Amino acid sequence: MKNIVITGSRKGIGRFLSEQYLEMGHRVFGCSRSESDLKHENYHHYQLDVSSEKKTIAMFRDIRKKFSHIDVLINNAGQASMNHSLLTPGSKVEELIRTNFLGTFLFAREAAKVMKKSQAPRIINFSTVAVPLNLEGEAAYAATKAAVVSLTKVLAKELAPFKITVNAIGPTPIETDLIRSVPDNKIQDLIAQQAINRLGTFDDVINVTDFFINEKSDYITGQIIYLGGVCS
Repeated sequence: MKNIVITGSRKGIGRFLSEQYLEMGHRVFGCSRSESDLKHENYHHYQLDVSSEKKTIAMFRDIRKKFSHIDVLINNAGQASMNHSLLTPGSKVEELIRTNFLGTFLFAREAAKVMKKSQAPRIINFSTVAVPLNLEGEAAYAATKAAVVSLTKVLAKELAPFKITVNAIGPTPIETDLIRSVPDNKIQDLIAQQAINRLGTFDDVINVTDFFINEKSDYITGQIIYLGGVCS
């Protein structure tokens, strides 16, 4: 049984990953801004904003006190924004930075402190294909996710002495709340830029997370895997 922390676990990709890893017999610690209706004897939910340093520290202290260590962190929580840069308010940019970058940084920092007793410590961050595709209308969103890519590569070097691997996934559009407000023609234009012309699925994502989490993947770190045949 692994102790797995998954941010943004109330719905979407985070919810799917939580349910799948619980089904596999692991213990999952999820978090979101709202309460979760996910009920399982091995699921523990924390209600917080990932950009809150105080609450993030408190969450990891609680996990360490009750369960001693963490094996895996999946930094899934994130916000998207599709708007021309000239029409994007500064408040939205700050919100994206806090959730997508600061939240990822804080959780990675605190998780690393509690991974020393793990046999195969893993950190998995989430980027997006909007970064290598330089998508119009997603300047602020793509910039925060590009920062996550840079963070992933630096952390991979800094945490290697502790045998912690740090990698990232860049999903293509998946049918979640993040894209439901995006016009269909925009989604189709994006899919057309992929080598594999279809929407991504939750199974596509967990296939990569399983690969990174695998104990045999201890020689793989600092890598970014973009789905759909999108190249960086």
